[in-house]
Amino acid sequence: MMNGCDSPFITSDLPGTGGAFKITPEDFEVEELPAYLPSGVGEHVYLWVEKRGRNTAEVARALAATLGVGERQVGWAGLKDRQALARQWFSVLTPRDPPRCIAGDGFRVLAASRHGNKLRPGHLRGNRFAILLRGADDAGLARAVLDALTVLGAPNWFGQQRFGRDGDNAALGLALLRRGEHPALSRARRDRFLRKLALSALQAELFNRVLALRLSEGAFGRIEEGDLLQLGEDGGGPVFACDPEVDRPRFSTFAVSPTGPMFGPKMRRPDGDPARRETQVLSAAGLDVAAFDLGGRETEGTRRSLRVRPREPVIEAAAGGLRVCFSLPPGAYATSVLREITKG
Repeated sequence: MMNGCDSPFITSDLPGTGGAFKITPEDFEVEELPAYLPSGVGEHVYLWVEKRGRNTAEVARALAATLGVGERQVGWAGLKDRQALARQWFSVLTPRDPPRCIAGDGFRVLAASRHGNKLRPGHLRGNRFAILLRGADDAGLARAVLDALTVLGAPNWFGQQRFGRDGDNAALGLALLRRGEHPALSRARRDRFLRKLALSALQAELFNRVLALRLSEGAFGRIEEGDLLQLGEDGGGPVFACDPEVDRPRFSTFAVSPTGPMFGPKMRRPDGDPARRETQVLSAAGLDVAAFDLGGRETEGTRRSLRVRPREPVIEAAAGGLRVCFSLPPGAYATSVLREITKG
């Protein structure tokens, strides 16, 4: 699994603060920034849930059981860390109003309202993080790194949680596409959620490898001939081919950013050096683009920005270390920023 640990730092001219995080769930707080709030009317109940030490899918199953509905009637906008204190919205399709107090192992409902549609992945503006770096004490250095990342952007790595508790979800995804061997292969063929996790982990692993290759070649901080570009920073903008004369000046303002592959039949392919790297990574994995046809709807393919900019950064002293706060767009991982700050 490739999560950036062996790749160069974008802020290599600045030393790291050191420090550890996620020692306890309370060290890593994340709050969802919703795309919209419930209207108060509709067939879906929206639940604002605080969870600790549970992943999003586990809480969804517990809510379904508590409210007497099928698991597919529960929706959410984004997956949140297990080892965190996280607050996020869930939707539940039910005609019944929920009990006044709902709580279970590792979660509690803080508020409830109704809305007209199911929450689906991507229905959020981003996430706000508040992270305690235990043992770190140089607030000025942490601020300098964060300031640099607001200018350069951090490499948009997929974090470790994308690859499962044992770190082998991508290997399971590879076995599904190559009809190979894996201890969980037969279960993944029966379990739609596990299959989706495994295939998306494989896409994430390959994206990280392309990003690592671009970093190692010193091509992260610029637009290249042949790049496909994302418009804006929220991850949802259209992707279009690079026009160097127009787009290179817009790179510094984050109006456009180069993208990397989430491989699949519907993914647009770049040209030039960006295409060479993607072909190289696929070949090393024993795959080609056509292999992702086997994934069906789970591996349709798209593009993802290669960089992400932390917003609204705040650094403050806290008992035992530094508290680092920032917001990121949907799908971005706080560990991409923390790795640069700590150099760990």
